[in-house]
Amino acid sequence: MRASRSLLWKLSIIVLLAVFSQPSFSGDTGSSDETETGNGHEAAEMQPQRAGNRKGRGGRGGIAQVAEMNWPGKWELFLKSSGVSAMHAILLPLINKVQFYDATIWRISQIKLPPGVPCHVFDHVHNKVDCWAHSVLIDIESGHIRPLSLTTDTWCSSGGLTINGTLVSTGGFQGGANTARYLASCDNCNWVEYPKALAAQRWYSTQATLPDGTFIVVGGRQALNYEYILPEGMDNKKLYDSHLLKETTDREENNLYPFVWLNTDGNLFMFANNRSILLSPKTNKVIKEFPQLPGGARNYPGSASSALLPIRLYVNNPPVIPADVLICGGARQDGYFRADRLKLFDPALNDCARISLNSRRPAWKTEKMPAPRVMSDTVVLPNGEVLIINGAKHGTSGWGLAKDPNFTPLLYTPNKPIGKRFKELAASTIPRMYHSIAIALPDGKVLIGGSNTNDGYRYDVEYPTELRIEKFSPPYLDPALANMRPKIVHTDTPKQIKFGQTFNVKIELKQANVAKENVMVTMLAPPFTTHAVSMNMRLLLLGISDVKKEHGDVHQIQAVAPPSGNVAPPGYYLLYAVYNGVPSVGEWIQIV
Repeated sequence: MRASRSLLWKLSIIVLLAVFSQPSFSGDTGSSDETETGNGHEAAEMQPQRAGNRKGRGGRGGIAQVAEMNWPGKWELFLKSSGVSAMHAILLPLINKVQFYDATIWRISQIKLPPGVPCHVFDHVHNKVDCWAHSVLIDIESGHIRPLSLTTDTWCSSGGLTINGTLVSTGGFQGGANTARYLASCDNCNWVEYPKALAAQRWYSTQATLPDGTFIVVGGRQALNYEYILPEGMDNKKLYDSHLLKETTDREENNLYPFVWLNTDGNLFMFANNRSILLSPKTNKVIKEFPQLPGGARNYPGSASSALLPIRLYVNNPPVIPADVLICGGARQDGYFRADRLKLFDPALNDCARISLNSRRPAWKTEKMPAPRVMSDTVVLPNGEVLIINGAKHGTSGWGLAKDPNFTPLLYTPNKPIGKRFKELAASTIPRMYHSIAIALPDGKVLIGGSNTNDGYRYDVEYPTELRIEKFSPPYLDPALANMRPKIVHTDTPKQIKFGQTFNVKIELKQANVAKENVMVTMLAPPFTTHAVSMNMRLLLLGISDVKKEHGDVHQIQAVAPPSGNVAPPGYYLLYAVYNGVPSVGEWIQIV
């Protein structure tokens, strides 16, 4: 009886204290207390329209109301061992399995190749073989592990998904640096490797998806250029020099794994070290140079994390669709040198900076996190909030170059005013240092893995090779909110949509009055995650024209697909229905 009363009391408090906000996630300006770098006129330019002014846009309404959630989240151990260190990770569409892989140069893992799979001969002169798996496919529900064979070295590589859901992995170390690898999204598929596919050696490079679903690969150690990936089986020979990468290389490099985000105008935002540009992939010309972001280094080995904030769409979209980029944490400019050579582990940066890409006068606006962070992972959640997780409070990326793990996740709410955007959540007990990962799952949980700050698999050091895999439940999975969680009717929701198409999402929801203002439909592109970089992570908040109750708890949402590949490249996304900030389990949908 006491437990029932406690639950009822908790539900009552949630309803009574609901805080309703305006989730114009991209283009928000916060308040005048922010620190700006750039032109101060941006705030007046980018103020979102209020609900009363939206009717003239033809259905631009439908502003979701989000209940304030005070549950701190929950951690659970999913796997005692992944077998392979989770240096790289991505969720594969349809089959709901995560691909982990490490560096084949280590020649050892904790799981052998299965019978019938030949060992990799890595030294033909002395006939030395590697019979360990360096790639595993893990079922996100059952935890079943399928080891796969890789022959080219994947250490510090990049990746992304094709339109049909195939993983394309690019670059790596030594013999793997010019390689493009393909793994189709099926239960029994194997890697296909093309060792000469890239024109330049790509080690610590970033791969980004273009509006037509093809890829660009940017940067890498001693690769101050970029190139475009040709169709599978073809070898690229053409390179494009990057003045940005040349001008941002310093003593510590600090411009590896650059942040590359596809803007809503089809151009590429590229950030390296502390500078950024907007590049046209059609003309290869720099369209815009953004203000410098002061404070320290943001790319490897400085290793901040970054996200393209959720993109708000409407039934009738404006000519310019706002897009904001967030960059959090990092290290002082000489942090790597001081940690590596002097064994001085300086505090990481404790700021988050945000910029509106399509503003006429873009300016960085910074605010302080509750604690410093380097090597964190940033995860855009299906309800539009952002989780900042993993990493350390001192030092930089690199083997043994960071101290003081940051166990406490941060929840960042983009549409809240400055000073109220961060909330600390329940802490983990497992250090997640260099070579950690975090990715959102269809059920709304976040998969956390990795941490290997050693050259190989070692267990007798301060931060051992970590093979345990956790799941973290964000605040919206509070059991007290279970009745607010929609359920998408799988059989009555399309599996493919076209740009600009109006389509229906049928949901079951045990709520008396489901108003359009309380509902969102979101689409999340699964990112490729490694080294604190989540390549191609993207969340679309779709325009909604109507929400109708059909019968009982069944409602039909009429939504509008993204308008073009500039806003959402073709391919697979997780589709979510969100009610008052609580997301459904995601369903796979493909934009074709």
